Amino acid sequence: MSEFVDNLTWKSRWVLRRNAILGSPAFQRWASRAPFIRLIARRRAATQFDMIAGFVYTQILTAFVEAELIPYLQSGLRTVDAIVQFAGLEEDATVRLLKAGQSLKICESPQPGMWTLGEAGAPLSANEGAMAMIRHHHLLYTDLARPLALLGQGRQTETALSAYWTYASKAESDAGAEGYSALMAATQPMVSEQILDAYDFAQHRRMLDIGGGSGAFSTAVAASACQLKIGIFDLPGVIAEAEKRLGRDSISADFTLHPGSFKETPIPQGYDLITLVRILHDHDDAVCSALLSKVYAALPDGGRLLVVEPMADTPTAQPMGEAYFGMYLWAMGSGRPRSSQETSAMLRNAGFTTIKPVKTALPIITRALVAIK
Repeated sequence: MSEFVDNLTWKSRWVLRRNAILGSPAFQRWASRAPFIRLIARRRAATQFDMIAGFVYTQILTAFVEAELIPYLQSGLRTVDAIVQFAGLEEDATVRLLKAGQSLKICESPQPGMWTLGEAGAPLSANEGAMAMIRHHHLLYTDLARPLALLGQGRQTETALSAYWTYASKAESDAGAEGYSALMAATQPMVSEQILDAYDFAQHRRMLDIGGGSGAFSTAVAASACQLKIGIFDLPGVIAEAEKRLGRDSISADFTLHPGSFKETPIPQGYDLITLVRILHDHDDAVCSALLSKVYAALPDGGRLLVVEPMADTPTAQPMGEAYFGMYLWAMGSGRPRSSQETSAMLRNAGFTTIKPVKTALPIITRALVAIK
């Protein structure tokens, strides 16, 4: 039963007994036929199959995105012939893709021979950030092609993702800043929307966005809190991308750009709010602890730190934290998903004594903590 039989808690004994029952072929046959119980058995069988076939489902979605079928089908009903011409596929392949997408509710056929988006596809048409991540995921799938090999090699071994996210490497290079800055900018609006609805930025005078990239989050904040003076602190190559972006923006005069590395460069002072948006989970504990201590030192008394990122203990979305981000960050070679309790503990260790959650409408997209000095 277990090599530690004498030390088992009641929960461990229950879990081992449950697993023995659920793993029994005889129980499975009985459960699939018993009234009432068979409904649960069928539901669990479907869940298990979804786990087995999940990669296939994501590749079907990827095909829709790469073929630009999401915006094409959103614009109205389309015939099969029209979709064949648009996608550049043979008719048999097009119909196979459409039927596969229909089973996943990516698309649907409300009348014979006509196709449009389905319940799962329609929301994507307004979410360029999600589609950008779907396009980006080919790098993750490359690294996960042999998961045990990925887990078995050292985290210093180069992967497709570590070569892409060069800022997270030990060398902290800003090579490739244009590419990853564009992806961050594309995915930032869905995060910004959640935080702008949940936190009052107008209560502050000056905000410093550490790791602010090309300024996507900062410009969204500036549009909602016009009096706020904003600084962006990031690697020199990334700041160059911010200069390009903000140079085309009429409010760029309200921004101060600080090139530097938060690992090596002092945190700019004079800001009563500092934000870390999707920063901590990209880095290992030692780096995060050092950064939080520097942030604490840079803030004035009463100043605030706003931490914004997905967290591992998100209710109803645990796979997002430990499964998706756990493996993504492992492949990236840096960082790990943390629960809100773990992040709060790191904030306390840095000197913050008042730490409060900021409730967002969709925690699966992002959660937030505010820490007051």
